[in-house]
Amino acid sequence: MKRVPRPLAVGALALGLALAAVLSLQAGRVWVPVSAWTDQTDPRWSIIFDLRLPRTLLALLVGAALGMSGAAMQGYTRNPLADPGALGVSAMAAFGAVLTLYLGAGAQIPWVIAGAAMVGALAAVLMLLALSGASSSIVTFVLAGVILQTVAGAGVALALSLAPNPWAVNEIVSWLMGSLADRSIDDVRLAAPFVVGGLALLLLTGRGLDALMIGEMGARSLGVSLPALRWRLAIGVALATGASVAVTGVVGFVGLIVPHLLRPLVGARPGALLVPSALGGALLVLAADIAVRLTPSAAEVKLGVAMAALGGPFFFALLLSLRRRIA
Repeated sequence: MKRVPRPLAVGALALGLALAAVLSLQAGRVWVPVSAWTDQTDPRWSIIFDLRLPRTLLALLVGAALGMSGAAMQGYTRNPLADPGALGVSAMAAFGAVLTLYLGAGAQIPWVIAGAAMVGALAAVLMLLALSGASSSIVTFVLAGVILQTVAGAGVALALSLAPNPWAVNEIVSWLMGSLADRSIDDVRLAAPFVVGGLALLLLTGRGLDALMIGEMGARSLGVSLPALRWRLAIGVALATGASVAVTGVVGFVGLIVPHLLRPLVGARPGALLVPSALGGALLVLAADIAVRLTPSAAEVKLGVAMAALGGPFFFALLLSLRRRIA
């Protein structure tokens, strides 16, 4: 595939994102034309600004967070399967949020949910990075992710079985499936500072990730502090992923799919892939959310379910491709 100049790729992604955002404000069970956006007497005006605008903004934030987190994790570990969703980071973040729902702490203080989700994500990233490096194979890394997924799944299952009331059960199930439905501008205010802070930290890792392409010794010789790089990556992924899970639940495979689709276009240099992956992730989540809204069914399909249906076959095809390459 012919490589596209990075500014052109970023411009094309930004344009596609702008068009998708406009479509997101229009699309749904009730289609709202652009003419209704400025007429506050039109009953559809409230649909735009009370329901669809927060949903669109959250899709942009969550998609950018997961896309850039996946690209950064793949660049640091030199592992094509690294992704917050596939390797248990999102699951551990959800487990942290589920604990607050189970204990009833998140109902009164929404910040508690976000904090617990980010702590869970940080613990997961640190455990994964502890296993990464020159001696860590792809198989070891995937097994570590499976262990995290299993631990988080067992904790969530225990919380479900011991939930004190039906409200807690419904909330936990909602987090597990992932959705942007019925979100408000308060959710945007809750997630945005942490996601933006996490993305800023991940952008600071670009030079270090590029230097790691020649190995850890080569990176040190170029003046890169590997401990500082590791902490920037861990905290950046924890903030971005944890805040996303806190407001939308688990939405997987974004960080796995997007870097692989963009790498042939913009090149394999990890630092150059961060911004395109953020834009591509936002575009993918926004497009998926539009699709679930337009699904002809009595109830709206959950966004996490839709992304799993898309990402599962992609993950399987990627494993087969790696198997053939290694063989």
